[in-house]
Amino acid sequence: MPWQPKGILGCIKHSITSQLREVTVPLYSALAQPHLEYCVWFWAPQFQKYAEVLESIQRRATKLVKWLEGRSYEEQLRTSGLSSLEKSRLRGDLTAFCSFLRRGRGEGGTDLFSLRSSDRTCGNGSNLHQGRFSLNIRKRFFTERVVKHWNRLPREVFDAPSLTVFKKHLDHALNNML
Repeated sequence: MPWQPKGILGCIKHSITSQLREVTVPLYSALAQPHLEYCVWFWAPQFQKYAEVLESIQRRATKLVKWLEGRSYEEQLRTSGLSSLEKSRLRGDLTAFCSFLRRGRGEGGTDLFSLRSSDRTCGNGSNLHQGRFSLNIRKRFFTERVVKHWNRLPREVFDAPSLTVFKKHLDHALNNML
């Protein structure tokens, strides 16, 4: 999979003469980024080195914009209106989980999460229980990787009246968390 976005970036680089953000970023967002984010919430890179390979492709895309040279990667992302793939994965995980909770967890999903309600003043009032497993591979499963981040969300994100409002509050909270 990682070679497809690299090839697409090469085509963008050699096909366009303009190195303006208004040209390069939309092309990257439309042509290469979907390959990097395809089903990423389900398969989430198992090892850090795989996540770094995917992120390096996005780093390469930000370097295509000439006037962003010399800035840090985070500043390049912020200026071009992109977010890191890690943040995108986390946003997708939390959005999927919120959608899961709002649907009432269905018949088959009641065993996936153990939800504890609390009336504490800090936190979101609805904490998930983190399971213990002897195998490290289980830590990367969706049902486990969402727990830590969900419990850290502020109450205003958790109490959003709709999924759209939840996403807006989540974006603001993620800027402060990561």
